[in-house]
Amino acid sequence: VNAKICEVLGLSNTKVLLPQKNTIKKLTTYVPKNTIEEVKNALFKVGAGNIGNYSNCSFSVEGNGTYKANEDANPTIGTIGTTHTENEVMLTCVFGKDRESVIINALLTSHPYEEVAYDIQTIENTNQHIGMGMTGELDQEVSELQFLNDLKLKMNAKLVRHSNLLNKPIKKVAVLGGSGSFAIEAAKAAKADVFVTADLKYHQFYEAENQIILADIGHFETEQFTKNLLVDYLTKKIPNFAIHLSESITNPINYF
Repeated sequence: VNAKICEVLGLSNTKVLLPQKNTIKKLTTYVPKNTIEEVKNALFKVGAGNIGNYSNCSFSVEGNGTYKANEDANPTIGTIGTTHTENEVMLTCVFGKDRESVIINALLTSHPYEEVAYDIQTIENTNQHIGMGMTGELDQEVSELQFLNDLKLKMNAKLVRHSNLLNKPIKKVAVLGGSGSFAIEAAKAAKADVFVTADLKYHQFYEAENQIILADIGHFETEQFTKNLLVDYLTKKIPNFAIHLSESITNPINYF
């Protein structure tokens, strides 16, 4: 929805306003050198090593691994009861937490060892491509009144409630569909000239602190594109399923 708002407002150079935390994990495992490519490709195939616009990202370091198989083992390499030294590669790659089960399955399926040594860590990095809200830039600076007028027209808003105008041109814009008061500080930190959102309360307009213009265009207005996005998504996922877009207006707020 936020990406669609940016598109409607003509914003470019878009970024996530509030990147999501605790969504990136890192896999570290140890693979015999002669099978490293097979294991890497199996992991890449199910989504490991994806970082933004890049895929197949990993880091490898060669070293020697040791192990001794007991009488119940069935070692792929080595002999029971004898300590074996194998030329291995320590492989690390990141992945989204939602992919953990398939990543582990791909690792265990492709790895040649009977017992696979690996560890998974949740890393502190924020996910710059997943989160809430967005920022973007207009192609050219416009006056505050021009921006508010364009905002009202492009977003089909009946009115725009806003904080004090600052007599500065508008270039960088932050947006967050729905109730977005919790992101005011993030919008200020992003150095946005204006923050477009909804459901701001009286005292929250003071949080602009003459650093940013807060523009409330209404909850329904900021989420009006949701149904179109759902139709596009379902049409791509289920091409043989007939989808009808309702033309009913469900906004419970009326203006006099």
